[in-house]
Amino acid sequence: MPGNLLARYVPDAPLWRDGATLGVRLHGMATTISTAPDATQLRTRLDKAAKQAASADTDALLIAPGSDMRYLLGVGGESHERLSCLVLPANGRDPVLVVPRLEAPGYADVPLDDLGVQLHTWVDGTDPYQLVAEAADKPRQVALSDTTQAVHVFGFHTALPEARQALAGPVLRELRMRKDDAEVAALREAGAAIDRVHARMGEWLRPGRTEAEVAADVCEAIVAEGHTHVAFVTVGAGPNGASPHHDVSDRVIADNDVVVVDIGGPLPSGYNSDCTRTYALGAPSTDIADCYAVLEEAQRAAVHAVRPGARAQDIDDAARSIISAAGHAERFIHRTGHGIGLDVHEEPYIMGGNDLHLEPGMAFSVEPGIYFPGQWGARIEDIVVVTDDGVESLNRQPHSLVEL
Repeated sequence: MPGNLLARYVPDAPLWRDGATLGVRLHGMATTISTAPDATQLRTRLDKAAKQAASADTDALLIAPGSDMRYLLGVGGESHERLSCLVLPANGRDPVLVVPRLEAPGYADVPLDDLGVQLHTWVDGTDPYQLVAEAADKPRQVALSDTTQAVHVFGFHTALPEARQALAGPVLRELRMRKDDAEVAALREAGAAIDRVHARMGEWLRPGRTEAEVAADVCEAIVAEGHTHVAFVTVGAGPNGASPHHDVSDRVIADNDVVVVDIGGPLPSGYNSDCTRTYALGAPSTDIADCYAVLEEAQRAAVHAVRPGARAQDIDDAARSIISAAGHAERFIHRTGHGIGLDVHEEPYIMGGNDLHLEPGMAFSVEPGIYFPGQWGARIEDIVVVTDDGVESLNRQPHSLVEL
């Protein structure tokens, strides 16, 4: 849920959990989490990323704070007007972390020496982009984090006028979308935590309450179940359920409403949950029950199709063909799934035209939906992981249209 909606509708929800092992970001400063990978794991990731960059004819990766930096250094953060950047050369030179001096304490617990990462700090009034240029060592091509702010993109261009710029996403996604055992375990923990929230939905979801009131209770429960904060909450009742990216509103939930609830967020590990279930406030009509049965069949078939070697588009086809055969092709208006990890949405994307072959360790959602604009909608979403011989679903709550 966007922050402005949280502030409007859920002003008192404890979106951040306190604790000695949990760092809270203030003024853009980086924070470390006690559950971060150890130095050996991070060193392996740095080495693999450098090799992947070299194979992509890229001389250096310029990694801004965000999920890419967290993957490589185990440190959280976000970009702002003062430049922070991890320079990862592809030629074997030591990586360099360029940060404002005032933010250096936020990186104190990162094992920079063990990782072979040099720390270069700068103060206001000096040019941090020249530090990056020196660390990159006259590159022909650099790859920037996909979410790098435009002000820094232009700063890099000025400091490295001869270097071509590309996106780092195509380089790093080859590493990030193949989760190791520790990452899968973190996603499994996140799935169990969000399942516990869905299991309590009957405590909050009832006629006479607004979507916003339900969302406030759900937000509190998400944090209570171990998430560091709430990434998003959708409570779409009645016609609002027909909008897949509805957030919450002041609409009062009514008898016989069908309600789509899509919730998730990160655990202290940084790995995210994301799960959707659909609820009925009273016995559904025959038409709704029949349509929902089609959705259940489609979601089940798509999960069953997940296995090593299958293509991402095959999973989409498995769900879409069933919904289309039932006459609802035009009511399934989005892809079947998205990858998940340190970001809620990342590679691989489960959609038509994606001929990526699935491999063990790939984790993504399977979430077909059927939507009747102005009336109602339904979606079923599980996070799944490709195993050596099939698939593991990380969400275990019933898929049926739950009557409350």
